Amino acid sequence: MIAADAWVPLAEVARPHGVRGEVRLRPYNRDSALLLELDEVLVRFADGDEQEVSVDAARRADDAILMKLYSVDDRDRADELRGAKICARRRDFPPLEPGEFYACDVEGARVVVDDGTGEARELGRVKEMRSYPTTDVLVVDAGDGGRPWEVPLVDAVVRALDVEGGTVTLATMDGVERE
Repeated sequence: MIAADAWVPLAEVARPHGVRGEVRLRPYNRDSALLLELDEVLVRFADGDEQEVSVDAARRADDAILMKLYSVDDRDRADELRGAKICARRRDFPPLEPGEFYACDVEGARVVVDDGTGEARELGRVKEMRSYPTTDVLVVDAGDGGRPWEVPLVDAVVRALDVEGGTVTLATMDGVERE
């Protein structure tokens, strides 16, 4: 499980908005209100530079979020943030209901298949989670060095997901897309 003080990317700066330094964010989860509630974020630039910044204001605008960051006071300064990731600390995430998890909490988890003998065979590690219109999937980096593959998050395929133990146990390989 990811550390509570780890910074997790939640959005990308799409472009400046207006002339007073607001930026338009493209959130990774449009349904989340977390970006609207934060007092501080980490701005992670493409070159690896990072800067913690106070949030002056944030509001929704259709599918985007408009955010005003401290010391970003004009359009030129806002444009310098284009493409940067906006991150929040994991501890700032809302609590989960039983059976729920955040995608960042399963990244790096071992993916194993239970062969029925009680022995679990490791197949790879979770790289990321993707959402499709019909289901969510875990993208797995193959342990044998092959191409990444997808595991649909459905009960027929995933037997158990142990976030704290860092393990995803598959009941079967049926329905799993391996390239």
